[in-house]
Amino acid sequence: MSRHSGGLVGIWAEAQRRQQRAYEEQAREQREAERRRRAHEREVARGHREQRAAYRRQREADAARRTQELEARVEALTGLLAAGCRAPAFRAASLARPESVAPYAPGALAHPVPLPGPSRYDMRGGRRAQAETRARYERDRRAAQAAEAQRVRQLEAYRQQYERWAAAQLAEVRRHNAGVAAMVSALRSGDPDAAVEYFSAALYASPAWPAELPRQVSAAYDPAARQLVLDWELPGYDVVPAARSVRYMPTADQEKETARPAAQRRAVYRDVVAQCVLLVTHELFAADEFGALESVAVNGFVDDHDPVTGRRGRIFLASAVVPRPAFAELYLAQVNAPDCLVDGLGGQLSARPDQRAAVRPVRVPGDVGDDVVTHGGDGEEPDLYEMDPIRFEALVAELFRAMGMEAVTTRRSNDGGVDVAAVDPAPIRGGRIVVQVKRYRNTVPPTAVRDLYGTVQDAGANKGVLVTTSGFGPGSRTFAHGKPLELVSGGELVELLHRHGLRGRLGDGGRPAPARRTAPDAPRTPHPPRPARAAGPGDVPSRAGGSAGGTGPAVGADAADGEANVLGLSWAGPVALDVCALVCRGGRVLDDDHFVFYNNPGTPDGSVRATRPVSPDRAAVRVAFDALPAAADRVVLVAATDPEVDPRADLTGFTEARLRLLDTAGGELGRLEVSDGRPGETALVLGSFRRRANGDWDFVPGGKGYRDGLAELIGDHGVDVA
Repeated sequence: MSRHSGGLVGIWAEAQRRQQRAYEEQAREQREAERRRRAHEREVARGHREQRAAYRRQREADAARRTQELEARVEALTGLLAAGCRAPAFRAASLARPESVAPYAPGALAHPVPLPGPSRYDMRGGRRAQAETRARYERDRRAAQAAEAQRVRQLEAYRQQYERWAAAQLAEVRRHNAGVAAMVSALRSGDPDAAVEYFSAALYASPAWPAELPRQVSAAYDPAARQLVLDWELPGYDVVPAARSVRYMPTADQEKETARPAAQRRAVYRDVVAQCVLLVTHELFAADEFGALESVAVNGFVDDHDPVTGRRGRIFLASAVVPRPAFAELYLAQVNAPDCLVDGLGGQLSARPDQRAAVRPVRVPGDVGDDVVTHGGDGEEPDLYEMDPIRFEALVAELFRAMGMEAVTTRRSNDGGVDVAAVDPAPIRGGRIVVQVKRYRNTVPPTAVRDLYGTVQDAGANKGVLVTTSGFGPGSRTFAHGKPLELVSGGELVELLHRHGLRGRLGDGGRPAPARRTAPDAPRTPHPPRPARAAGPGDVPSRAGGSAGGTGPAVGADAADGEANVLGLSWAGPVALDVCALVCRGGRVLDDDHFVFYNNPGTPDGSVRATRPVSPDRAAVRVAFDALPAAADRVVLVAATDPEVDPRADLTGFTEARLRLLDTAGGELGRLEVSDGRPGETALVLGSFRRRANGDWDFVPGGKGYRDGLAELIGDHGVDVA
């Protein structure tokens, strides 16, 4: 007879089975986790291998690209003469400017303000509703008629302004063309100055020369022999790359350069020297459409330390006197440059130009007489305003090189908005720099700074530098703040040139000339004056403050058009404010007419005036910094409570204040720091724009408060409140 196990044994056995199953489940999970871990490690290792392989491929590609660049550079140098012979010949006609200006374009001013139609107003309802609707219709109609009348006045003012501008532009073009015609006439008659001016222009304007080659010439013309004698600057020995190739070494994770054989580098440089002399000669004869040249004497030099005397000066490495008939028989695209210069033309060529072994020039410009014209060489300080644009860009590139950077000028077309490309070799802070050059007399507009920032981003550069002969307004300075941009004004440029042993002046002195109310001097395509903003039905004078705002009177409005900025102020609290501006010298307003407030919405010349704010701003002031009186050195912006709205209000509600700097189209250029209001104070200095010594404007935050309101504040600035 069998016996069954007791209940406790069964419970124990079941517990053992559950424990065994849990152990097995845990073992399976551990095995699965181990499998996933090993799979992850294999995936990570594979990723690392792929990353290392991709990194190696990238470094090898970079090395191959650098090798290709070295090969291309040497190929361009060895083919300099052949490529230059394919360039179009210079002609006097290219110096003339077309007698045309930008067309008359009044923009929105050309469109009349539409009058409201009765059909847009719902006349249904009772007598009171109908009366209110008719009253609203009449108000809107009168406002539209006033806006239309203002538009007509603005349109006429702009038309007159455009006609004055167009007449001035055409007069300038005709003066220039008359000067070209006079030069050509003088050249035909054998005038030495005209000959030097024309042929120097031909060399500077030629597209045959790579950007990294210098262009400095001293010249004189012998009318009796019909011979042009000139000294032409040659590139230094470093123009030929010292490296032949670059390869990546993965074990050391670095690139290694293979040196170019010394004999090959010397031969290439000697060939380049000979090519430069032949190409200069070709350019001169090709540009001679008037038969002024019977022969040309060309002396190629480098500006370096003489190995014999140790003094810096011109070391002549090549010289030749080339008759026109002998040169006409050459087929330059196929010649060996050194053999052609020495054997074919009887010229001189240094046997070791890399060691600056000099030759004796046959004839130098000083032998012709005292009338030697030098472009870019020794002599008095060159006027940056009058300097040839190409030479000016070359001078800026030379400045960057003097500051320890690598810099070259770009080609004249397809340069992507870059005039000079520079590389700062300094670690950490260095890198690629794009440089734009503006030979202006007027303040550089903020649009140019924004364009430079876009160029920096497109080019992937580390920094952008804008160099000008004029200055920058607060819009430009504010936009550049915090960005990889550097702005160099005219005064700063002259100081940098002198500091690094270079020469340059601005007009009759070292400081920028006063801004003129004409188009900039440098741009090849002058722009017409900008039309005023079209009037709208709401553009009627009103007290500035709170959410209101107003446009200033039409008197003097033209002076504020053009390169102007709008200062828009917003705040969070419910307090109603009057926002005012004072045009000052030091801490004193120029006179009562230069205190802009609700009863005087604009200065007499229109350089500062109240304007309609753009949301989210609650008040706005328009300032044309270029048009401010010469005696003014600051514009002070202030705010005060409106006692008519709330006599007991103070500036406690003036919180989260924000001052925006806008362009004329309403685009935000930057935000300026403004202090919040304090209890008990009823007026506050928001800040001031102050003219710097170089003509630029900087913003200085304010914060000084007044308990007795606007009267105390303006009295403190010299306004008579009696």
